[in-house]
Amino acid sequence: MSLDEPKKKNAFTIIKDDSTDGHGGYGAGTVSLENMSPVIISPTEGEAYVDMDVMHARSKVERRVKVVPDRDEVPNGTLYWFVWVNVERNENGPFYAGVAGSEFVVDRSIKRAYKSMPQHVTHMEKSLKGKIIVEHMDDQSKKLLKDFLVEFNEEMWANSTDELKQALPE
Repeated sequence: MSLDEPKKKNAFTIIKDDSTDGHGGYGAGTVSLENMSPVIISPTEGEAYVDMDVMHARSKVERRVKVVPDRDEVPNGTLYWFVWVNVERNENGPFYAGVAGSEFVVDRSIKRAYKSMPQHVTHMEKSLKGKIIVEHMDDQSKKLLKDFLVEFNEEMWANSTDELKQALPE
């Protein structure tokens, strides 16, 4: 890899030590995002990749645009999905536990993007709770997501629930 090539960021945050292990000290009772990774799906470009900067609204897709809460202000935007993927561990090993996709639409020509903050927050929370929310996504995006998850780690895909496998069919 030359110095001119961008560094790839295809790494899931997988199972770290939990600071809320019952010690009752600082951080007890807080929500941990350590096992969550955001996957960006671009149906237009036919790609999927992890971008941890989504956690702070600083991903490449989100930069240099003003985010607005009204989708009608971005009528000619390009669709992306920010998919919140939570990884947990069971007796078989790590698996994709929660998967929830949130819409993000950007139009660079007018420097505007649409994002429903309540939806993104709700989907992050549901993913942390092991929910699968992808039924509102288009079939191509679901296939891109499935292919990415399988390619990233076949064992984690194999350990995942039937609900996830049925929600992301061939």
